[in-house]
Amino acid sequence: MGFIGWIVLGLIAGAIAKAILPGKQGGGWIATLILGVVGALLGGWIGQAVFNADVDEFFSLSSWLLAILGSIIVLLIWGFITGRNKSKA
Repeated sequence: MGFIGWIVLGLIAGAIAKAILPGKQGGGWIATLILGVVGALLGGWIGQAVFNADVDEFFSLSSWLLAILGSIIVLLIWGFITGRNKSKA
């Protein structure tokens, strides 16, 4: 699967990750979708490098699960980063 495929998959995975992790991660839907793309790329890379997962097809279950898991991880990290920068005034 090419880079464009991972971008499309990441947009969808970001929306799914936002539905799984509702709350204040900082940023709106646009930021969430961008973080979803980053998470999908990260999840696909980790899955292929560490677990030797087959992520060559768009409609593969492993591709989707890795993309969603990567998006959730990136959203959690983003939530921790943006949550700490807010001070009580």
